[in-house]
Amino acid sequence: MTEVNRPPRVGGWTRLVTARPRLSLLAALVLTVLAVLAGSGVADRLGSGGWEDPDAESTYATKALEREFPDSQPNLLLLLDAGGASVDDPAVAAEADRLTARLSGEKGVTGVGSYWQSKAPALRAQDGHEALIAARITGDEKTMGETLDRIAPQYRGTRGPVDVKVGGIVAVRHEMQTIIQEDLTRAEMIALPITLVLLVMVFGSAIAALLPLAVGIVAILGTNAVLSGLAEFTDVSIFAMNLTTALGLGLAIDYALFIVRRFREELATGADTRAAVATTLRTAGRTVLFSALTVAVSLAAMLVFPQYFLRSFAYAGTAVVLLAAGAALILLPAALMLLGDRVNSLDLRRLPRRGKPKPGDTGDTDATADTQGTEGTAWARAANLVMRRAPFFAVATTAALIVLGLPFLGVKFGTADDRQLPSSAESHTVQQHIRDGFPGSPGGGLEVLAEGKATPAQYAAYKKRVAALPEVVRVDGPLVKGDAAYFTVLPKGESVDDAAQRLVGDLRETKAPFDTKVTGAAAVLVDSKHAIGGQLPWAAAFIAIVTLLLVFLLTGSVLIPIQAVILNALSLTAMFGAVVWVFQDGHLSGLLGFTSTGSIETTLPVIMFCVAFGLSMDYGVFLLSRIKEEYDHTGDHARAVRLGLQRTGGLITAAAVILAVVMVAIGTSRVTNTKMLGLGIALAVLMDAMVVRSLLVPAIMRLTGRATWWAPAPLRRFHSRFGLSEGESIPSTDATPARDKVTAHG
Repeated sequence: MTEVNRPPRVGGWTRLVTARPRLSLLAALVLTVLAVLAGSGVADRLGSGGWEDPDAESTYATKALEREFPDSQPNLLLLLDAGGASVDDPAVAAEADRLTARLSGEKGVTGVGSYWQSKAPALRAQDGHEALIAARITGDEKTMGETLDRIAPQYRGTRGPVDVKVGGIVAVRHEMQTIIQEDLTRAEMIALPITLVLLVMVFGSAIAALLPLAVGIVAILGTNAVLSGLAEFTDVSIFAMNLTTALGLGLAIDYALFIVRRFREELATGADTRAAVATTLRTAGRTVLFSALTVAVSLAAMLVFPQYFLRSFAYAGTAVVLLAAGAALILLPAALMLLGDRVNSLDLRRLPRRGKPKPGDTGDTDATADTQGTEGTAWARAANLVMRRAPFFAVATTAALIVLGLPFLGVKFGTADDRQLPSSAESHTVQQHIRDGFPGSPGGGLEVLAEGKATPAQYAAYKKRVAALPEVVRVDGPLVKGDAAYFTVLPKGESVDDAAQRLVGDLRETKAPFDTKVTGAAAVLVDSKHAIGGQLPWAAAFIAIVTLLLVFLLTGSVLIPIQAVILNALSLTAMFGAVVWVFQDGHLSGLLGFTSTGSIETTLPVIMFCVAFGLSMDYGVFLLSRIKEEYDHTGDHARAVRLGLQRTGGLITAAAVILAVVMVAIGTSRVTNTKMLGLGIALAVLMDAMVVRSLLVPAIMRLTGRATWWAPAPLRRFHSRFGLSEGESIPSTDATPARDKVTAHG
């Protein structure tokens, strides 16, 4: 059935967002101001932990020890360096005792102890020139940070015969929080001007270039307000703010590029402003909506994990995606209604040109792209080349991506620690001195909580069994309080290496006449890996099923959704391979300025997969929607693939480059996890846009041919009733009559 040429219908949504554009923009301005007020100071309300499973055995034991034996869980360390003198020198000991007594009197500090009081070998460096004062700061993360800010300046620096540095987990997390805030501000200062320049290069028009930035700023400010509100009810990680900035700018630019480009294309065909907005919303607007849903689904999958670090990325990511899409679908149409042809104003690319522009020239590289035009012909030629050599490109590209991902087979998972910070950070320096110079890695041991009545003989027998385990260096304790006690078990080697993790299992299997719970860095890692491994299949299934459904609703094909999921996953191999090769194995660590720990923090691959998969689907939806539109118009599969790539290739590449710039700016962070997240996703985005969308997708679609669009009759009827596509109800402008959709699918 051939569609009849008719004016585009102005639907209810179009009327809603364009009837009073000035009022819409004013309302948006008011809401943005309120978001600024609500989200101000949000970083101060966010946490810097969240890697542990709240329902795990190690978490229970940690909280019980904090409650019953606060001295067993020091989170503040003062490293006293006596220079060339011995820490046992009377003058050094006197100053250490004075500092210990002073720290004991500080409000919010408990469990103060030192080497000079206990003479514990673990608190004295092997060279005899350094020793530790340990304490615990009480309260939640915000309270602990405030206490640290208040007392740290009174202790650090030269104090008589010793030089004092402040460390411990409280100092590590507080310093990490401060550095992330500073780095995020710097990243925004780097990304925004570069992004504006790139947008001007893409659009030509300075006016058009400012629209995506405006959408991104609205999305970021709105998400900060959402995170601020969530922080009042649940824990939210400060790391999520990096994702807010990156996705807020990146996706807003993607969506605005797609919408503004389509609007300018409609203007170039002679449509008036209202008709151009109507067609843009019905076509590009639907694609943006589908794209946002696919990205949101990938990010929302992290809600199945118990760690609030992961859940925070789901909160921030889902909020910023929906806000970016909402701003693009509400604010942009209103702005375009007011601008009309002025969207092409201030075309900076025309300044060096001679003569006047040709009529209808919008300055948009894709605005008049077609088979008869010259714009986008490079992408058309590339598509023709790929489809002529489809088997070669499909095999070669797939093999290359698999090879790039091979290093990930050697991944080792670990926990985030002070080495996330730059080597110049004070808390990192303290912990590194402890690792290098103190016996038995203080703070790296395992604690065994014993609950239930027991006799001294039973405690002694249990201690003997634990000491006999092959990975144990020493067992200290027990320290008994009522019906509870705890032992400290010092493992051989590093605190979270394979041996320490095996020891966690051995301790949990060791028989005892009382209930035992094991905690410590290695135990937290074991429990975190178990929690992620248990929920990962559910998260993957959720992403896959919902993505398959959304892509089917967009295309009406059974094969395309399967291809999309597989090719998207394949596009991430280079990212995961690079993460292991660079950040785990330490290649380029000097150039990039980080300390390799020989492992990857357990939650990072999950975050990177969900974010990068969603962004890959973002570009996939842009390409597939345009291919589907062309196929619905002509029924010519090869031509549809070529035109789809011709009309979106430059757009997708520009969007990917701009998003990569934002992610690389995030990747300049001095915190290793943030650096890994930014640089890894930047690589994934570029590989997806420049390799998978440009080479692999057209090659695979050429090989599958018209079968690409097949669906069984019941699913065709389902799609006919419920599905949407960018090409729905669009009048054909091609010389070839549009074909009946059912025929096209078959």
